[in-house]
Amino acid sequence: MNKFQAMEVFVQVVDTGGFNRAAENMKLPKATVTTLIQSLETSLSVKLLNRTTRHVSVTADGSAYYERCLRILADVRDAEDALTHTRLSP
Repeated sequence: MNKFQAMEVFVQVVDTGGFNRAAENMKLPKATVTTLIQSLETSLSVKLLNRTTRHVSVTADGSAYYERCLRILADVRDAEDALTHTRLSP
């Protein structure tokens, strides 16, 4: 499992409120989104999301992990932007 991709998918599921919308936004099969979330939960040994047939909600642990993921993903984007900016400067 690519943990970085799993974190991105997890954030997208929380932001959109569902697996289908997250899959559509990320142009991934729903099965891939489901597998990544399950793998992430298994690797962390914690339930991040409560799922029913019609609703997805974030657990307390999932909420804390979501906040951390947002910071990590923002840091990665900032690092990439800094390198791109440096490379484009004369």
